[in-house]
Amino acid sequence: MTIAAVDHFLQQAAPRFEGELLDLLRIPSVSAESRYAGDVRRAAEFVRTQLAALGFAAELVETPGHPIVYAESPAVPGAPTVLVYGHYDVQPADPLDLWKTPPFDPSIRDGMVYARGATDDKGQMFTHIKSAEAWVRAAGRVPVNLKYVIEGEEEVGSNHLELFLAEWKSRLAADVAVISDTSQFGPGRPAVTHGLRGIIACEVTVHGPRQDLHSGIFGGSIANPANGLARLIASLHDDAGLIQIPGFYNGIPPLTAAERQRLRDLGFDEGAYLAEIAVSAPHGESGYTTLERRWVRPTCDVNGLTSGYQGEGPKTIIPSWARAKITCRLVPGQDPEHLVRSLEAYLRRGLLPGLRLEFQSWHGCPGYVFDTDNHFMQAACRAITTAFEVPPVFIREGGTIPVVESFRRILGLDTLLLGWGQNTDNLHGPNEHFTLQDFHRGIRASAHLWHELSRLPV
Repeated sequence: MTIAAVDHFLQQAAPRFEGELLDLLRIPSVSAESRYAGDVRRAAEFVRTQLAALGFAAELVETPGHPIVYAESPAVPGAPTVLVYGHYDVQPADPLDLWKTPPFDPSIRDGMVYARGATDDKGQMFTHIKSAEAWVRAAGRVPVNLKYVIEGEEEVGSNHLELFLAEWKSRLAADVAVISDTSQFGPGRPAVTHGLRGIIACEVTVHGPRQDLHSGIFGGSIANPANGLARLIASLHDDAGLIQIPGFYNGIPPLTAAERQRLRDLGFDEGAYLAEIAVSAPHGESGYTTLERRWVRPTCDVNGLTSGYQGEGPKTIIPSWARAKITCRLVPGQDPEHLVRSLEAYLRRGLLPGLRLEFQSWHGCPGYVFDTDNHFMQAACRAITTAFEVPPVFIREGGTIPVVESFRRILGLDTLLLGWGQNTDNLHGPNEHFTLQDFHRGIRASAHLWHELSRLPV
């Protein structure tokens, strides 16, 4: 009767839950911009208050940046312990002129809520708070031990999260982690993500003369930094799409026939995918399908490129510098530290005479694949099947969630990656949205997950 009572409560509380989600979305918690610092804290306090209202021990943990919300449910001896992670900070809303309605004035249209953070990650994170509320109100307590880590710096690199995890390691002890910051495979096709790509990231600046020079007077006699950088970038791939960084593919196990068949069985619609992003044809590493290139093969991409005069009309100069931001998405078997060193060495060797290369790298992490047969995964599948009325598919995703690596390395935890949103929800872009049906199905799936996990042996 208990889970039936929880389901009944969810039906009755649905309108209120939507209203509270809109209240959270109205807070412009943009962590990247200092002018929003007060709003970021206000969002943290909103989340803390929500958890404290359930009788959980909830607090704001101060960091040199934005606070982390930490909460624990009352202890349930003998039950599994689940660490729930999410983030309350959001991306900047620019460009504002492309939003149909203001990004921090939530609007409901055609069954979807439009606002910055609707899917990434306020709406998805909020499902795990509302599911706990349903248990507390309908049954008196949650049937598992829940610990919440909701941070405010995910969109700016989670700079202080690892220190928190290390310092609080004993208190954060758990059996499994849960994150909802991924997506379904498609509308009405829920998914459990069992693999993520890792990442290395760098910024490369090629320096030439001490200042911009007249291209007529000096052109042809010295190396142009923009030309030199373009040459380096062009050399990163061969004509078959293979990445030329030495040792890049070392350690990558070949795709098994079973894995390739699993991806084919998903029924990926390549035409619809290309139409959605307004691209006329696929492109990438030879010998692999589009889905394999997106999820299970490594990449090397230029994310930003700038040099010289950018204003209206011509200006005939040799620029004094050129800069590119480069990331490589990694798959299991690749070593981030080795590859970032190999990339730097490769670029330095290819530099034209007379130019100087400045190389800055950021924290990277490896790719992961989780066992789909473990009892936590199977419990998640049962919960999702109940809420969505269709079994989830197992997918891998091309993105990176660094905290997954941190949880394994620091806390020894594997993670359930349960996405309720869609890849088409315009995450990080104008008109971000979240289907209210998915919001409610996510809450119900989360509530049933606590039920399913409570039945597992500890």
